[in-house]
Amino acid sequence: MPAKTDPLERPKRFYKTAAAGSVEGGFAVLLDGRAPKSPGGARLVLPTLGLAELIAAEWESQGEYIALAEMAANRLANTTLDHVPKARAAVAQEIADYAGTDALCYLAEHPRALVEREQAAWRPWLDWAAQALGVHLETTRGIIHITQAAAHLARVRDLAAELDDFSLAGLAFGAPLFGSTILAFAVQRGALSGEAAYDLSRLDQAFQEEMWGVDAEAAARTARLRADAAMLGAWFGALSSAG
Repeated sequence: MPAKTDPLERPKRFYKTAAAGSVEGGFAVLLDGRAPKSPGGARLVLPTLGLAELIAAEWESQGEYIALAEMAANRLANTTLDHVPKARAAVAQEIADYAGTDALCYLAEHPRALVEREQAAWRPWLDWAAQALGVHLETTRGIIHITQAAAHLARVRDLAAELDDFSLAGLAFGAPLFGSTILAFAVQRGALSGEAAYDLSRLDQAFQEEMWGVDAEAAARTARLRADAAMLGAWFGALSSAG
């Protein structure tokens, strides 16, 4: 009989156990004692034990076939190792560009209940950005673009550029996920959980769902993105842990 293949052509699990361990240069994900490599050929070595454990847990949770696309922390680690070191300035600028269209700055025009909900939920984080980051962003109502002060966008870029590669990669992951650099920074600094930031980022969608309901496809997408947000919170928490 021909060998069984996965219908999605996922690679078959080739290891028995996945764990984290100390190695030269940091902490590695160990598959049966050996560190896997990124697509670019870098060994999967992380700066903290907590981050290695987070990624090892994704490998350990795999079944007969490996769903690489669903291993968000592993993907982010690969991106960090293969791309961030040689593109730090561009990544920091990309994060600043997201701040230029930050979702928290665009309040709904109507209905009033949504406007009030967004104002109450988002204003504290705009104020937090001003106090904690020294970044003041202007707000408007509707979708007409508002130009932010160049000095404050430069401040965002400089704050991002100060981060280590793994934190910078996490911030670059969070800004488009939330549509908000402010929320991404809040998660990076431990002021918000990933899930709370994601919920804040989709107040408009949640309001529409309350009015009209939600279909299964949209619910599945929301669950997937919220899981990515939870991973990001764990990513930053692991980076700040000792070891």
